[in-house]
Amino acid sequence: MIRINSTLTGIAFLFALCLFFICPTGYLAAQPVKNSLQKDAASLVNVFLGTSGDHGQMSPAASYPFSMLSIGPQTYPNTHTGYEYNAKKFLGFTHNRFEGVGCTGSGGLILIKPFIGQSPDSELIKSAQSASPGFYSVSFTNRITAELSVFHKSGMHRYQFPEGEKGFSIDLRHSLSNGFVNEEHRIERNTLSGWVDAKTTCSAGKYRLYYFAEFNKGINLQEQGNHKLLGKLQPDMRSAEIRIALSSVSIDYAKASLFADDFDALKQKSKNEWNSLLNAIKVKGEPEREKLFYSLLYRAVQSPYVISEKDGIYKGTNGAEQHSSDIRYNGWAVWDNYRTQLPLLSIAWPERYKGISASLADLYRFGKKDYATQNEPSNTVRTEHTIVVLLDAYRKGYKVEFSKIIDSLIKEVDGLDFSRPDKALESSYDAWALSEILGILKKKELSEKYKQKALQYKEYWNKDFEDLSRPDIDRMQARGLYQGTIWQYRWFVPFDVKGLIELTGGDKEYTSQLDRFFENDYYNHANEPDLQVPLMYNASPEPWKSQALMHQLAADTVVQYYFNDNSRGIDPFVDVIYKNEPAAYIRTMDDDAGAMSAWYVFAACGFSPACVGWPVYYLNLPLFQSVQFSWPGRKPFTIKVENYSPGNRYIGKVILNGKELNRNYITHEEIMSGGTIVFEASGTPVKNWGIKEQWISQVDK
Repeated sequence: MIRINSTLTGIAFLFALCLFFICPTGYLAAQPVKNSLQKDAASLVNVFLGTSGDHGQMSPAASYPFSMLSIGPQTYPNTHTGYEYNAKKFLGFTHNRFEGVGCTGSGGLILIKPFIGQSPDSELIKSAQSASPGFYSVSFTNRITAELSVFHKSGMHRYQFPEGEKGFSIDLRHSLSNGFVNEEHRIERNTLSGWVDAKTTCSAGKYRLYYFAEFNKGINLQEQGNHKLLGKLQPDMRSAEIRIALSSVSIDYAKASLFADDFDALKQKSKNEWNSLLNAIKVKGEPEREKLFYSLLYRAVQSPYVISEKDGIYKGTNGAEQHSSDIRYNGWAVWDNYRTQLPLLSIAWPERYKGISASLADLYRFGKKDYATQNEPSNTVRTEHTIVVLLDAYRKGYKVEFSKIIDSLIKEVDGLDFSRPDKALESSYDAWALSEILGILKKKELSEKYKQKALQYKEYWNKDFEDLSRPDIDRMQARGLYQGTIWQYRWFVPFDVKGLIELTGGDKEYTSQLDRFFENDYYNHANEPDLQVPLMYNASPEPWKSQALMHQLAADTVVQYYFNDNSRGIDPFVDVIYKNEPAAYIRTMDDDAGAMSAWYVFAACGFSPACVGWPVYYLNLPLFQSVQFSWPGRKPFTIKVENYSPGNRYIGKVILNGKELNRNYITHEEIMSGGTIVFEASGTPVKNWGIKEQWISQVDK
């Protein structure tokens, strides 16, 4: 293996001593990069992508990057994120949700429903809707219209009503998946404030959400019992607004976050911030492909959630908004998104990622569990493989003080589960990460101990994954596997692919088995256990096959099994996976907190993580003529494709900063240092490219 010796790149930040306090104003202010490729990226986003059925489990809610507040429609029947694109009947609007993470969704708190006439139970039937990042609007057959927008942790509802009696019904008990636990509230004139306790995703834990809502003057808020309220508006009122803000700290912090200006100003500021964030990656290519790209990039930045107060946003020296590195986050789905989404954040938004990686390290200080605790500051899911993420962050130059949490890291690895074939491989990955961290801390004997523990994966592999003749090899959940088959899990040794090649019988047999895997459609892009396998030809004498697979999975027709009843079945999915429509993705394919969206973003840009824990990315041909990553105060990294054609999928040549690159990978440091990489595209395989200098993960014996 070619070792990448990572050193800290000079990225410095003040490690927070308290979860809820931030740096002084102006800390680490930087000038924004001015670039001619600036575009209205937010206008290209289709927020309805993946919002129908089990095709992503996404929502068109008005949201803000990494904000726990997302005000969105609740439709009937109640599914996943509470919304179905084709539904006509609306239950009202709620204020949080966790996007695309399975089970039957979570969040959906503080349900507010507008009504006209005498009965709050009158139906809301959709007649038209529209949405964009930070904004959602719908009109109903009863002539009520609703508009929603969000900026940071503050949001607004704006309603137009016909003549007659009108008002709002408010259900503080409402939640997705019967997740309500308890609540307390207070009515004071035209304000409603309080907190709600609810279950986290899959009911694994519990979190508390504080809120403060301010209604128009002229409303009469009344208790209805059973955690419900009624707000009657004066009959002559034709419009109404609700300002609402959330906090994980207190009602007072929520109140202090309320947006002071009018709805249109909030909507515009939200759009401006979305544009600022999305323009971190600028692509140029076919218009429809650009729209798909930004729609998926938008999905990749819905979580984790900012939980610290204030948001760590301040004015830089040039008057532009900047982000403090001491923002704290919660709302994790690490088992899903450590593979793609978190690595993407580490590249595209490094200032934010300082706070994200520090927040993950904080979990080990405050009692980390694999799933949510009973005292979470926000909705969250799971945190397996966080140790791998922290190793990855450190090797990318992020500050991680391992010495302060090493006892907790050791305790976690000592308690890992090796009882099932899949768990044995996954736990070995974490043991490897601990071994590497102990090596960083110069704890040689302990490092060797956990390296040997990681290398025991070979015993488990020989027992359950070597024999490809067994009848259950392609059956979902055989031998107790979690959401995968023996075929799909057998490749999961990302930290020691060199050792895996030896176990399969050498390069020729390794390549042959990969061929068999893909030729028989054993690969399953609807879930994560084998998500890295399309890249694994990069460790073979035929890396061009990975280039073909990455293009096909991102932009061409595929054949996929393993969904619905979790068997191979007789009704395969035959279509393009990434489509810019409500019924996107493969059926039963969750976006998993941006994991699947981030996979596409990487593929479209032309590089993907080779092994999370090493700052290395395998190359494939980008889907655009040009891509540019830009960061405040840094030199941009520009990707260009010569001989570009939408159908070309192979790399003919690569030039990095004027020098020909014969290797099939690029490092994190090379990307973050800026410069230009030029791909020469080919319509046919260039079989002698990328085989002279390959990066293959290996554990030294």
